[in-house]
Amino acid sequence: MPSSLPKTENPDTKHVWRFARAGGLDQVQFGTAEDFLDLASLDQKLWVALSCPTHGLHFDERTLALVDTDGDGRIRAPELIAAVRWACELLKDPSVLAQGSASMPLGAINDATEAGVRTLAAARRILQAVGKPDAQAITTEDTEDLAKVFGKLEFNGDGVLSPLSLGGDAEVRRVFDEIIATTGAVKDRSGMDGVDGAIVGRFFEQLGVYNTWAEQGEQLPLPLASETSAAFLRLQTVRAKVADYFTRCQLAAFDARATAPLNRGESEFAVLAALDLSTPGDAVGALPLARVEAGRALPLAEGVNPAWAAQIAAFRTQVVEPLLGRHRTTLTEAEWLDLLARFAPFEAHVAAKPAVPVGKLGVARIRELLAGNMRTRLESLIQQDLAVAPEIAAIDSADRLVRYHRDLGPLLNNFVSFRDFYSPDRWAPFQAGTLYLDNRSCELCVQVGDPGAHSVLAAQSNLFIAYCECRRVDCAPMKIAACFTKGDSDYLRVGRNGVFYDRKGRDWDATIVKVVENAISLRQAFWLPYKKLVNFIEGQTAKFAAAKDKSADEKLAAGVSTGAGGGGQPARAEAFDIGKFAGIFAAIGLALGYIVGALAAIVVGFVKLEPRQMPLAIAGALLLVSGPSVLLAWLKLRQRTLGPVLDATGWAINGRVRINVPLGAALTHQARLPANAERTLKDPYEDKAASRRRRLTALMLVLALLGLAAWSARDHWRWRVTGGTPHETAAPAPAAPAPEAAPAPASKPAT
Repeated sequence: MPSSLPKTENPDTKHVWRFARAGGLDQVQFGTAEDFLDLASLDQKLWVALSCPTHGLHFDERTLALVDTDGDGRIRAPELIAAVRWACELLKDPSVLAQGSASMPLGAINDATEAGVRTLAAARRILQAVGKPDAQAITTEDTEDLAKVFGKLEFNGDGVLSPLSLGGDAEVRRVFDEIIATTGAVKDRSGMDGVDGAIVGRFFEQLGVYNTWAEQGEQLPLPLASETSAAFLRLQTVRAKVADYFTRCQLAAFDARATAPLNRGESEFAVLAALDLSTPGDAVGALPLARVEAGRALPLAEGVNPAWAAQIAAFRTQVVEPLLGRHRTTLTEAEWLDLLARFAPFEAHVAAKPAVPVGKLGVARIRELLAGNMRTRLESLIQQDLAVAPEIAAIDSADRLVRYHRDLGPLLNNFVSFRDFYSPDRWAPFQAGTLYLDNRSCELCVQVGDPGAHSVLAAQSNLFIAYCECRRVDCAPMKIAACFTKGDSDYLRVGRNGVFYDRKGRDWDATIVKVVENAISLRQAFWLPYKKLVNFIEGQTAKFAAAKDKSADEKLAAGVSTGAGGGGQPARAEAFDIGKFAGIFAAIGLALGYIVGALAAIVVGFVKLEPRQMPLAIAGALLLVSGPSVLLAWLKLRQRTLGPVLDATGWAINGRVRINVPLGAALTHQARLPANAERTLKDPYEDKAASRRRRLTALMLVLALLGLAAWSARDHWRWRVTGGTPHETAAPAPAAPAPEAAPAPASKPAT
């Protein structure tokens, strides 16, 4: 069954790949044209990385965006292979990609193909637009702002008409401005406001809709002809208040008891009486339009609420008298309903008015635009702009090629291989800068988003990681993960402050907010047991002192309270019972005896050793104590790797990027005096008493060692002379045994 995955290894390829070993990792080298042409045949299992993010790297983001063809914010191996293939087709010699030069000679463009010819012509056009018509090379600075190049072109192939595309035609420019004012605009490649085919079509469609609505209104039976619109607006201003008045009159007719409340009470008028009523305000306007009575007509001249008198007078002049006759002083409810009925068709027409912004142009201008050929002329200009799209696309290709000419080689060397990371004089794209803290400078710093989430995976790297929050006045805060690979971690704790220098040389205030504990060096591991012992003793001593201090305070407080409560009589001291403490004293004595005996046995055993055996014994003791810690640290230092740190930031690390001890020493530097520095050892603040004690202790230790050595040498010399064993003492010679008496001779037997 065939696999759906892309085939990345080609066993039949004749290309000879060159690899270099750095940090225990085999990395491919790019230098020849075949290296770039045959990139697709390189087995992706040999790539150090298979994907990386387009943001958060110290690399040209515009180039990364061009490589990221699907726009998902990540660069994957197939996209990088496609970018290299595209660049190789437009270059005569693809090996120039390895140089990473920002200046691309025009002669490097492959003009043997149609795409190359267009790209070369576009490059010349760019140089002409930036004022370099005779230049023989194009740089990334020339293509940095293509908007300036497109801004000088009448048509730029994006299908958007800009003011430059109108050719100075005043009539077209007027319509162009009206479209932008009513329908909106889009940006063209030069950054100017313009209109495209969709906006032009929408503008003229709205003109047609509004004109149709206007024609329907002209066919309606208008009660006041051309004055209908103004009269309707006047009617609307008093409509709610007049309706409120007639409803109140209906309630008064329904029940006479409602008449007085509907006209408001005296208390409200008493409140108004205390106000300045030179100008009727909202309080007066809230009162009924006129005095409420059952079946009463609305007065139009006298007896009207002062706050509404002017509007009622205008309503009478513009609506009532033209329709119901002149000199009308009242309006009945039936007449009011008749007026509403006459304006009902016009009201429905107004409610159906299309909500299109082109209406502000007026019916006359709308019909003028619809009657002319302006839409055809604008669409023709748009087609002319689109016709030059292939030529303009070549300008984008020229910009893309000059960026690939500069960046593809370095990108491959930091993606397929990690050349820059293993180079002492170059920075890898993921390295954010240098952290100075605790007499060290840490160069392996990676920008991270959330230290908590990052540390979950990064802890598997076996690196000591200090997460720092960096702050600067003119920049947004950021967080970094600094990997310490040399020294110790005694003072790398949360809350410590340092200074971080980014790749631009700017300094940031850095504070440790989280640490991931791991071994840093073998030296730290060697001294770790002794530091733990010292810390344990100090801790126990502090606890003992604190307990005694607390006990003393409690006894003092108890004594004071007893004296105050007992009339000043001191508490009777309990008699000391020697029997209670006999067992304790015995246990302490027994423990001290064991300890002294053990120490004496060790000293005696050490003294009995030969001089050449003593250093071995000391080394063995140190190895017994520090050996496990050193062994464990050695195993972890061998397993340090950069992969999890980068994986947690979005990379897909394929190779095992190990950080051995020499590489770790190159990534973290400790403070050292310059080679030609001068230093005086005289310290005006030296603790001279402590210094004398240290010197005396050292002298006594040396004398003791010399005495032991002399004693051992004497015993050894005696052993060599006497042929015995060291430390033997001459025993007195045993006394000679007394001679035994000779046996008496046997008697001769009788014959």
